[in-house]
Amino acid sequence: MRLIRSIHQSFAALAGFLFVLAPAARAEIFLIPMDLSQSDHLKAYGVAYWCLEQGVDVHWLLNYRGGSFLAEGEDLIGKRALLQGVRIEKISPSEWERIRARIEEENMADVLLERAPKVAIYTPPNKQPWDDAVTLALAYAEIPYMTLWDEEVLGGELEGFDWLHLHHEDFTGQYGKFYSSFKDADWYKREQALCETLAREAGFTKVSEHKKAVARAIKSYVSRGGFLFSMCSATDTYDIALAAWKTDICDVMFDGDPPAPDAERSLDYSETFAFKDFRLVMDPYIYEFSDIDVSNYATAGGPENDYFTLFDFSAKFDPIPSMLTQNHVSVVKGFLGQTTAFRKSLVKKTVVNLGETEDAGVVKYLHGNHGRGTFTYLGGHDPEDYQHAVGDPPTDLSLHKSSPGYRLILNNILFPAAKKKERKT
Repeated sequence: MRLIRSIHQSFAALAGFLFVLAPAARAEIFLIPMDLSQSDHLKAYGVAYWCLEQGVDVHWLLNYRGGSFLAEGEDLIGKRALLQGVRIEKISPSEWERIRARIEEENMADVLLERAPKVAIYTPPNKQPWDDAVTLALAYAEIPYMTLWDEEVLGGELEGFDWLHLHHEDFTGQYGKFYSSFKDADWYKREQALCETLAREAGFTKVSEHKKAVARAIKSYVSRGGFLFSMCSATDTYDIALAAWKTDICDVMFDGDPPAPDAERSLDYSETFAFKDFRLVMDPYIYEFSDIDVSNYATAGGPENDYFTLFDFSAKFDPIPSMLTQNHVSVVKGFLGQTTAFRKSLVKKTVVNLGETEDAGVVKYLHGNHGRGTFTYLGGHDPEDYQHAVGDPPTDLSLHKSSPGYRLILNNILFPAAKKKERKT
């Protein structure tokens, strides 16, 4: 595994040390507003996470000023926010009481975040010619994470983490279905060679069987209380791999033999997290996995017409979807990916729709439970690059400090902090 921390994490460690050794003083109350007054919404999540790392509980005030954070402690919290360029308000005990009273009366809730979640990113060891929005968000917000890949997943190392992210992975063993456009590219050949080597080392004759085993290991992790967050093609390909556990859906250029004649009829939808009754796109030359994805609908209208609406949940009775949809806007601009969004008719009825394109039968953002854990799927690749192509430079988040789409990602990072009492110790 690889530990990724920005250079500023050294400051966090020193500040935490001083925080512990500092003489006792009267605790101050710091409000981190998350409405339009906030100067850097994304780094605000990092400040909240930093507080949790120092052992300071954070109140997530759902639906109050865009989902603001509040922490009580010494002035190092204010200094940390100042260093990060995050707007913070020091309030009095009486003001805090007035906020509590308003939260009690309105569609708001005070959720206590109790610890800093341990974050893992599922990513290959070789650099691929595209970027991961979650990794960009974590680096910008200065939230530490570890990276792991198939060997670590099958070796049981997920148990050390609260939260796992999957992005533009292909769990079907078809190498992203980039064959038609990139089969002669050096990066494609390297990825295929690496995947085949790792599959053999793990005892599998096919990459597709190796990936199915990884998918099942991740499913077991979720069932025991893990939090899974997926974007782009890691959403539908993960569910497809679970459904195809007893059949071969890969063509000869991917695994050396044709797919099973009854591949589609052998799909087991009871094994999936989010989707049902989908049909596969079996043609290896078509850049699509199944009819779950609705990228064609999104591209037809263009970026100026592509938006999705976040649902307004009851913060008191539905705190989990409320946490996942906290934002300073309710309508978010869309963004494409290999999997852009999901056909609503193929989403299981047990799944919660967090955000959709109105009147189009398209779900962009969804959430559900499996065992003692949860899964959350967000369609699209990069919230601030409408059509991010292979080889494009990474998005500079300092130019998008208040990105509503990136806020959805960071909501998911902090979500497990409120779940301590429901997880195994």
